[in-house]
Amino acid sequence: MTKIYCDSADYKIIKKYSKYNLVKGFTTNPSLMRLAGAKNYKDYSKKILKICKNKPISFEVFSDDLKDMEEEARIIHSWGGNSYVKIPISNTKGNSTSNVISNLTKDGIKINVTAIFTVDQITSILDFFNDTTPSIVSVFAGRIADSGIDPMKIMSECSKILKSKKNIELLWASSREVLNIFQAEKTNSQIITIAPEILDKIKFLNKDLNEFSLETVNDFFKDANSAGFNILKKDPQ
Repeated sequence: MTKIYCDSADYKIIKKYSKYNLVKGFTTNPSLMRLAGAKNYKDYSKKILKICKNKPISFEVFSDDLKDMEEEARIIHSWGGNSYVKIPISNTKGNSTSNVISNLTKDGIKINVTAIFTVDQITSILDFFNDTTPSIVSVFAGRIADSGIDPMKIMSECSKILKSKKNIELLWASSREVLNIFQAEKTNSQIITIAPEILDKIKFLNKDLNEFSLETVNDFFKDANSAGFNILKKDPQ
C-alpha cells in the first residue's frame, strides 16, 4: 500500500499523528513552517525531531544559491533523526540542482527532491542520485490537477522510470482529497502526503452514501434554522 505522510509543520499536529500507525512519516516546507509560527528554523526543526520518533520527516532548504543550498542541506542532516533534506528541482532562476543532488546522495545524505511537475524533470536528475542512498522524488500531482491536466498519466510514467531505482521512492504531493490515496496506489506511488484536514476525512471511507446524503440534508436544515432563514413567512411590518 501507498504510505501516508502528514504534510504539516505544526508541532501539535505532528505530535498527535506521530502516535498514529496510519501515518508513516511527515513532510514540511518553509511555507508550512511560517504558517506554524516558527521563528527560528533550526530550533523549531529540532523541537519537532524530538517528538517525531523514528518516523521519516523532510525539512527543506531555502537558499537560492546552489552552494549555500548544499551547505544548508548538510546542516539539516547534522540535526539527526530519520530526516530527509528537501531540495527543490531548481532554484528561482531555473538552474538545476542536479549537482547538489549528486554531492549530497554521494555522501549518504537522504534527500527529497521537491516541486517536480513533469516527467522530463525526473529523467533529467535520475543519473545524479547515488544508487544506495535512500531518496524521495515529490511530484506535485495536486497542483498538476489544478492546471486542468490529469496527473495520473504523469505519475504512472514517473513510476515506470523509477522502477529500476530501488532506493528512490515516488511521492504523490499536494493532495486535494481522500480519493488521491487510491489514485496514488493505482500509479504505484510509494508515498502520498496529506494535509491534516484531509486526514480527518479518512473517517468517511466506505461510508454508506445514502446515510451520507441524509446527514447532508440534515446539516443544511439545521444551518438554515440556526440562521433564522424563512421564505414562506411574511416579514414583520
